[in-house]
Amino acid sequence: MNTKSFLLSGITGTIVSFLLGFLFYGYLFTDLHPDDAEPCMLFILLGCLFYAFAFALIYNRWANIRTFNSGAKAGFLIGLLWTLSMNFFMYSSESNLDSNFLLLVAIDAVSATIMGGMIALVIGKIEA
Repeated sequence: MNTKSFLLSGITGTIVSFLLGFLFYGYLFTDLHPDDAEPCMLFILLGCLFYAFAFALIYNRWANIRTFNSGAKAGFLIGLLWTLSMNFFMYSSESNLDSNFLLLVAIDAVSATIMGGMIALVIGKIEA
């Protein structure tokens, strides 16, 4: 595994993930989360960091993904499975699923698709 491509693709993925989250949850779908609590941006950034580096590790070490298209496809599948898993865990303590469940899954899957494509693009450019 190329350490430089791992680090740069992970950082790129972190930035893309953070900005997409800001766009989707901060501007487009503001009604999905209550406004009574101010989110901790540090924890959101750390979540984006570890999420992106998980993708960068998979792409660099095991999957050999180097193009935007292949990264977007893998990103969609990994992101969809990841977000379904996490949403089901979050809803496990509630009696029923929120009406926004599918919208939340769709937003996270689209974000993972774009982030995954950008991570793969950076890996491909560095290792070309």
